Amino acid sequence: MASGGGIQIPSRLPLLLAHEGVLLPGSTIRFSVDSPRNMQLVSQRLLKGTSLKSTIIGVIPNTRDPEQDTEDLPTLHTIGTAGIAVQVVGSNWPKPHYTLLITGLCRFRVSGLLKERPFVLAEVTPLCFTVTSEAPDTCAKVVRMLLLSVRNVFFFFSFLARLCVSLQLLGMLDMSVPAVAKFRRLLDSLPREMLPDVVASMIRTSNKEKLQVLDAVSLEERFRRTLPMLTRQIEGLKLLKKSRKMTPGSEKRVCYGGPFPGRQFSLDRDEDSDDDGDDTASLEKKVHGANMPEAALKVSLKELKRLKKMPQSMPEYALTRNYLDLMVELPWSRSTKDCLDIRAARVLLDNDHYAMEKLKRRVLEYLAVRQLKTSLKGPILCFVGPPGVGKTSVGRSIAKTLGREFHRIALGGVCDQSDIRGHRRTYVGSMPGRIINGLKTVGVNNPVFLLDEVDKLGKSLQGDPAAALLEVLDPEQNHSFTDHYLNVAFDLSQVLFIATANTTATIPPALLDRMEVLQVPGYTQEEKVEIAHRHLIPNQLEQHGLTPQQLHIPQESTQDIICRYTREAGVRSLERKIGAICRAVAVKVAEGHRLPETDASTLETSREGHREERLHLKRSTDKAAPPEMPIVIDQMALKDILGPPLFELEVSERLTLPGVALGLAWTPLGGEIMFVEASRMEGEGQLTLTGQLGDVMKESAHLAISWLRANAKTYQLTNMVGAPDPLEGTDIHLHFPAGAVTKDGPSAGVTIVTCLASLFSGRLVRSDIAMTGEITLRGLVLPVGGIKDKVLAAHRAGVKRVILPKRNEKDLDELPANVRAQLDFVTAGNLDEVLNASFDGGFPGAQARPHVSSKL
Repeated sequence: MASGGGIQIPSRLPLLLAHEGVLLPGSTIRFSVDSPRNMQLVSQRLLKGTSLKSTIIGVIPNTRDPEQDTEDLPTLHTIGTAGIAVQVVGSNWPKPHYTLLITGLCRFRVSGLLKERPFVLAEVTPLCFTVTSEAPDTCAKVVRMLLLSVRNVFFFFSFLARLCVSLQLLGMLDMSVPAVAKFRRLLDSLPREMLPDVVASMIRTSNKEKLQVLDAVSLEERFRRTLPMLTRQIEGLKLLKKSRKMTPGSEKRVCYGGPFPGRQFSLDRDEDSDDDGDDTASLEKKVHGANMPEAALKVSLKELKRLKKMPQSMPEYALTRNYLDLMVELPWSRSTKDCLDIRAARVLLDNDHYAMEKLKRRVLEYLAVRQLKTSLKGPILCFVGPPGVGKTSVGRSIAKTLGREFHRIALGGVCDQSDIRGHRRTYVGSMPGRIINGLKTVGVNNPVFLLDEVDKLGKSLQGDPAAALLEVLDPEQNHSFTDHYLNVAFDLSQVLFIATANTTATIPPALLDRMEVLQVPGYTQEEKVEIAHRHLIPNQLEQHGLTPQQLHIPQESTQDIICRYTREAGVRSLERKIGAICRAVAVKVAEGHRLPETDASTLETSREGHREERLHLKRSTDKAAPPEMPIVIDQMALKDILGPPLFELEVSERLTLPGVALGLAWTPLGGEIMFVEASRMEGEGQLTLTGQLGDVMKESAHLAISWLRANAKTYQLTNMVGAPDPLEGTDIHLHFPAGAVTKDGPSAGVTIVTCLASLFSGRLVRSDIAMTGEITLRGLVLPVGGIKDKVLAAHRAGVKRVILPKRNEKDLDELPANVRAQLDFVTAGNLDEVLNASFDGGFPGAQARPHVSSKL
């Protein structure tokens, strides 16, 4: 700690770079903090500190633009003021900033900088008031004379203030006679070394003049510089008294604010409100320099004119000022130049994402067209697919490919249209919508906006946000998008909008019509293995502080994780399983484990009250690495770390009895396999359906029963006692396992028919076959959707043959080549073909049934 004039301050002080205002000892000033260095100082020093010492900081005047604080540190002023932070207030509007209330303690001189990041820390030397003269008595006499002159001037000022009170000038001064007397007593009680600083902070002076007072180290120099400022204020009041006609309606208020000892007041707003005038002039300059459209400029100038006439005490002043700040900050004409290198874009997309050929081809098409026609409006792309397939990361890669700014807007659960269009300024707490806020954040008018989870928009009494997006996502309308807060049209035609959704079923048709839907299906097993070794494993190793020399996961182990521990369309669960392996290995590495000199070893880790776990590890043959590294994860290690496999049940084990068939279903999470089970017992011909079925699946079951009853003789189907009607004296129970999951959809018809045909005939359905398709009452097989997701689900489950509707044969072109090569596809146009393919050796009666083709 060092002493400065009786005040103890630390010898090392963090420096606040003050861009506006000059803090003098004995005064209190509010500072707005929004530059990076100053924000770091507040968050790391003032907000986390608990002692009085941590609230003492140094305030250094800085005339450099605060937006350039991210560059090299400018040359600092050599003299500053040590102050104590009395109050810290944070706010996020219109942008994140803090407001500090600081009281000056004493001057100091910067001896040297200790560090510049994240905030400036300097070695300081306190400066006491000095009488620098060879004749101390003479200088002391000069100081006393100057002190007397200052007090006499201020006494005259108080006398003049009394005179103004008598002349109805109280409205202009905004201070009473007792207040003036209080200040006179204050000056009498102040030490002489503080008097010049307090007077300079109280009167209306420019920052340049206050900086001169700050630089005056000697006491007499401070008095010499302060006295002319006070005299000038008195002369101005004299002229005002003589020249202005004093009428009750012509007063102009004087600002007088801030707690002692940093009181500041102005004698005339027109003549002395330099800060307010400079602020308004600076704002007007920014408005003219924002390159707004004519309509927006006209509205801004009108609001600026109202702001000039508005007292700062009015609540509407802050609203108008925030509105103008937003208008200035919006990127009306600022844009980034697209990077139109097709080859580089192709390499970047291939490096960031494996597979997804359709998406990458569409992005390259957009780049090519953009290169040929620069005025192309931004397309509205919508990526639809299950979770975890990389829809959001593809959008981020597109922005990186184009060289544009990227901004993500999460729409999940949004149920207020004001989140999109903004609030009108007549409401308290109004603010612009997410679109305009995003543009202000990125600072350019052609970013890449990712509208995440657009299918999960809600609807409430506050309106329908999906309907509010219609104008945003329409290329023919968004060139004049109007936010309720701005109430001025903004051009969104250059913004590249990318929406993501899990399904199109919940997206309103009008909104879906404005977007170009690109399906993003799940990954095959081979693609997941490649993604894991290209991206997931390196990322997890880096996040857990491991290296490839410490952990190695072979491809066989990765395949086991995919097949036996995760059955999903995306790779999120796979990434979590890899993270679990990395954490288990990180424990062993942190404990400094050493393996014995054997080919395979077992690590024993146990804690009291917990079961012992065994981690089987293999020693690498790499001679450059230590003998116990890397740790190789095998099947036994997977079982120790991840537990028993979650998916051990084979499909063939479920198809060991008649009355069971395997179907394919589509869900927003990807394709799934679905078992259908049927049983019969003596009864009255009733049909029982269980498994939380929807109306469509119930109708499919009744349709299948009707078709089988109508064709029972052809297919030699009988009931339990041999009657020709399969339902005579028989009850049928049809069940869809996983009863806790609601099921519905139009693609289970062929599976139900096959299941019931197996039950009535007593024959087993092939154990390696799965099917999908809807049926008609005449036995035709109708096409269904989600073929790629369903086929990938069958491939993950180990199915070898898939039955599809004949009219879905065109969808097989979207499947990866390796999946098409490993599966046998049967396309069926009617139920005869389905039954023949579902049973070994065909189905009795199916071949002999005649079919009449249409003559049209």
